Amino acid sequence: MCGIIGIVGKSEVATALYDALTVLQHRGQDAAGIATFDGRRLHIRRGPGLVRDVFSARDMQELRGHAGIGHCRYPTAGAEGSEEAQPFYVNSPYGIAFAHNGNLINTEQLRREMFEDDRRHINTDSDSEILLNVLAHELQIQERHALTPDELFKAVAGLHARAKGGYACVALIVGYGLLAFRDPHGIRPLVLGERDTPQGSEYAFASESVAFDILGFRRVRDVAPGEAVFVGLDGRLSARRCAEGAVHAPCIFEYVYLARPDSMIEDVSVYKARLRMGEKLAAKILRERPAHDIDSVIPIPDTSRTAGSTLATMLGVPFREGFVKNRYIGRTFIMPGQGERVRSVRRKLNPIPLEFRGKNVLLVDDSIVRGTTSKQIVQMAREAGARKVYFASAAPPVRYPNVYGIDMPAAAELVAHGRTVEEVREWIGADWLVYQDLPDLIDAVAEGNEQLKHFDDSCFSGNYVTGVEQAYLQELEFARSDEAKAQRRSA
Repeated sequence: MCGIIGIVGKSEVATALYDALTVLQHRGQDAAGIATFDGRRLHIRRGPGLVRDVFSARDMQELRGHAGIGHCRYPTAGAEGSEEAQPFYVNSPYGIAFAHNGNLINTEQLRREMFEDDRRHINTDSDSEILLNVLAHELQIQERHALTPDELFKAVAGLHARAKGGYACVALIVGYGLLAFRDPHGIRPLVLGERDTPQGSEYAFASESVAFDILGFRRVRDVAPGEAVFVGLDGRLSARRCAEGAVHAPCIFEYVYLARPDSMIEDVSVYKARLRMGEKLAAKILRERPAHDIDSVIPIPDTSRTAGSTLATMLGVPFREGFVKNRYIGRTFIMPGQGERVRSVRRKLNPIPLEFRGKNVLLVDDSIVRGTTSKQIVQMAREAGARKVYFASAAPPVRYPNVYGIDMPAAAELVAHGRTVEEVREWIGADWLVYQDLPDLIDAVAEGNEQLKHFDDSCFSGNYVTGVEQAYLQELEFARSDEAKAQRRSA
């Protein structure tokens, strides 16, 4: 769930890339990087930490050029820190800087092919570096003359034939321009924007449309599944569908949690989708408990506020802010290691006792993944004086790992895996627990765009749109477990 941005402009783009990354910071807090091309040289600055901490004033002055890409990293696999900060770079052919959001599920196969067949060495554990080298190889085998959009699109088609998983990518090709493409299923999001200037049109690609708002670009459309779009340094845009026949299945968890509410993804307002999630969940509560004794609905900041507001309205009870959030603590879901996540919950949230004392409260969260955060929040509500603590999840039970770029951990670390709803309720300590039904979640999102017929809902259903072998899931379980991550950090 990284954030990516790419711009081909008529003036210096470094500041615009920086500003866009700050807006996309919610998609990754581990590392950040920017690469620009000044017509002669490629300039790259990347490092661990938040966007504001990675780039100094001097860095920004040195990132010269009218074209560039940026990335903020959220680790799902591989090491944490500067070694795997993006953009990555290869000097042949042409010189390519590359940024990627997503995850491949045939990484080891491609790594072997890269070494044995393509004679390319992969220096990190990152599948992003593998994707870059696959692209570089596919470009290398094209005819040796001036690079054209046709050759670029053939190279992307070759990449699609080899790479399996969810990915959205931007590649800055020295001397030519910016290439953006998306996996054949369109699992990870990628949006195209345009801005008019006296010198001509400027183009941008981003993980979320909210990045365009701060830059003054207008959202044109989503990059289609399997499509590649190339913008030359002269500002000319070319596009082609480079993979056909795959089921369009965008990630539904983007709407549940990952994306900002002010973004548009697949022509669906994330904000309105979350409003509808609240309506659907309220309808279920009224079916199951028409004579409920809920005194107030309290969202767990921030993602659940939107769904919580419509839920409260439909239940006919007050919507109250019961927790104050410390804005200087990051999103606990994407923190590396369970110990850090546990410590961060009480640092991040502080209850307002007046909203809990002697009341039956319904806490609303966007989802329940590991359950540890939910358990602590229920306990905090009781300590603040709540008589009864009910819990509602705007998403269905998360029972399966996500393999397409979200760090939903090993199945054994998911609280709903192998447990009934009642067993999860007991584990988190709530008096009652209600989950959104999956058909209702799908309807809540799809209502915004009648063309959307399928979603990647694998973390809820266990149905992987690309197909996944059991051996891969077992490898993933080890790689993503908190124990494995702790070993990598201490190595």
